[in-house]
Amino acid sequence: MTSSAQGEPTTLLHRFGRTFRVWRYGVAHSHLLLRSRMDGVEESRLDLHFEAVDAMQLVKRYEDLEIHAVDDSEFSRVYESSGVPPEWRDTRLVVGLQSRSGTGYVQCGRVVVDRHQDDEDGPPDASAIRDVVWSLRPAGLRAPVGPACDPEVHRRG
Repeated sequence: MTSSAQGEPTTLLHRFGRTFRVWRYGVAHSHLLLRSRMDGVEESRLDLHFEAVDAMQLVKRYEDLEIHAVDDSEFSRVYESSGVPPEWRDTRLVVGLQSRSGTGYVQCGRVVVDRHQDDEDGPPDASAIRDVVWSLRPAGLRAPVGPACDPEVHRRG
């Protein structure tokens, strides 16, 4: 959780002043792609990748997309309804999607946003350098819990 300029807690993780559309979901790799294409104003394409997706609730498009952290009760609700084994809990995150055109959430292992100078629909060029704009892993949202995170365990090990 972050703080606003006024010092109040906020759940905002990242804001995009762009419209994203649900572009693709691959069952085999559990990969969800939301895309913001180039237009008369934007000179690059943004791809929002959700990796290791376990659960999602989406609308088709998100105008002025914001990505938010969810509170503990929402995390638990989504986690329990997804059927993910309990031992995977620390390897997953749940992010809320908010926009003028709808809301949703994604439970996944990682979020990555990358920028592309082309607007091609085909597979990315494997030789191209990935221009990562923003990324998030579960450790970026909540402090790990349990014996592995106890400083005394690390000093003794």
